[in-house]
Amino acid sequence: MLGLDLTLLHLTLPALAADLQPTSSQALWIMDAYGFLIAGFLITMGTLGDRIGRRKLLLIGAVAFAAASVLAAFSTSANMLIAARAALGVAGATLMPSTLALISNLFPSPRQRALGIGIWATMWGIGYALGPVVGGLLLEWFWWGAAFLIAVPVVILLLLLAPLLLPEYRAPEAGRLDLPSVLLSLPVMLPFVYGIKQIAKSGITLDAIAAILVGVLFAWIFIKRQRRLADPLLDLSLFSNRAFSVALIVLLFGLVAVGGTMLLVAQYLQLVAGHSPATAGLWMGLAALAMIIGGTGAPLVARVIRPGFVVAGSLALSVVGYLMLTQMTPDTGGVTLAVAALALAYLGNGTIAALGTDLVVGSAPAEKAGSASAMTEMVQDLGISLGVALLGSIASAVYHRAMLNHLPGDLEASMREAVVDSLWAASSLASELPDGLMAQAQVAFMAGLHGAAMFSAASVAVLTVLSAVALRHVGVVTQREGA
Repeated sequence: MLGLDLTLLHLTLPALAADLQPTSSQALWIMDAYGFLIAGFLITMGTLGDRIGRRKLLLIGAVAFAAASVLAAFSTSANMLIAARAALGVAGATLMPSTLALISNLFPSPRQRALGIGIWATMWGIGYALGPVVGGLLLEWFWWGAAFLIAVPVVILLLLLAPLLLPEYRAPEAGRLDLPSVLLSLPVMLPFVYGIKQIAKSGITLDAIAAILVGVLFAWIFIKRQRRLADPLLDLSLFSNRAFSVALIVLLFGLVAVGGTMLLVAQYLQLVAGHSPATAGLWMGLAALAMIIGGTGAPLVARVIRPGFVVAGSLALSVVGYLMLTQMTPDTGGVTLAVAALALAYLGNGTIAALGTDLVVGSAPAEKAGSASAMTEMVQDLGISLGVALLGSIASAVYHRAMLNHLPGDLEASMREAVVDSLWAASSLASELPDGLMAQAQVAFMAGLHGAAMFSAASVAVLTVLSAVALRHVGVVTQREGA
C-alpha cells in the first residue's frame, strides 16, 4: 500500500493534469510531497514507536492514512491534492518503520531476519513498481482519484488482523520524545530539498541558495542537540558502524537514480511510444519482475557470497541499464529497450533494498530497531522523492532549452507556454500544434531522458565501487549473531 502511493500517479498524471490544471511546479509537488513528508517524519515516528509501542503506532497511522487517501481522491484543486499528499506522507511515516521494526522482533535469527527483510523490501518495491500498473488500469474504468481509494480496504484488513497476528513491542527503558528535536527535523530537510529542486529547474538563484543554507543551518543545530541529549531523537552513535553508514548512502543514491528513471520511462511509454496508461503500466510491471528476483534472491546469495560484492554486482548491471536508456530515440524500437533497461535498474534496486536494509537494521540493538528502521526508510523514501525531483528537473531543463530553439515565431503565447513547459502539456494541445512541433517536443523529451540517464549511470557507478570496497569485510549471513 505504501509503495503503491509513491508511484500511483506516474501514469495518471496526464489525466490529473487535465482535470486540476496544475503548473509544472505543482505537478512535481503532487508527485513528491508524499515522499518528502514521509522522510521528514520517519525519524520522529520510528522513535515514537519504540516508546509507545510499534503495533499501536501502526494502527493509529493506518486510520490516518485511510482518511488522507479519501481526501486525496476527492481533491478539487492542485493545492488541495498537494495538502492531501502531504497528510498521506505524515501518516505513512507512522507505518513504515513500525512494520520493519516488528520484523526484527519476529525473527531474532540473523538468517531468518535477512530473508524476512528481503521479502519485506520486495513487497514494498513491488508496490512502488506496480504503482503505474495499478494507476493505469484504474484509469481505464474510473477517474484518477480512484487510485487513492484502494488504500481503504487494505487499511480495514490491517485493523482487523494486526491485533490478532502482530506482537506489541516497546523499548523497556525508552525516554521521553524530545519535541524540540521533532520540530527541528523538518526544517533540516524541506528547505534543502526545495533548494535542489530550484537549482535543477532554474539554475543557481538567490532563493535556492538561501533555502539550502537554511537547511544546513538547521542540520547543524539538530545534530548539536542530539549529541547533548541522553535520549536523542536520532542516535548518532549508530553512524560509527561503517556498514550502517555505507548502506544508508547506497540506499539513498541508488533510489535517487531509480526513482526518477521510473517517472521518465512511464512518461516515455505513454507520451512518446503512444501506449494507453494500462498498457504502459503492464510494460513497467513486466520490468518489475526483476525486483522480485533481486529482493528475494539477494539474501540467499549473500549466504555464500559477501553482501558487499552481491550489491556491487547488481549495481553494475543497473549501470548497464541506465546506459541503455541513453540509446533510445522516438522512432526506434524503444519500448523493448526501455523495459529491459528498467528491469536492470530494478534488479539493482531490489538487491540494495533487501541487503542494505538488513545491514542497517541488523547493526542496531533491539531497543533501537524502530529508530534504525526509520533511518533506512527515510533514505529510501527521500531517495525516490529526490529522484523524481532531481532527475525530473534535469530532464525538464534539457527539454526547455531544446524547445526554446524550435518554436515558431507566430505561435500563440498560451500555446507557446504550454509547449515549453513539458511534453505532457504539449500533448494536451497536440491537435492544435503546427506540423512537426509535437515530434520536436518528443525529441526534446528524449534528450532530457538521456541526460537524466547519464546522471543515474554515473552516480550508480560510484556506488558500485563504494559497495565493493567499503562493504567487502561484511561477512556472509549465517545463523550466528555478528557473523
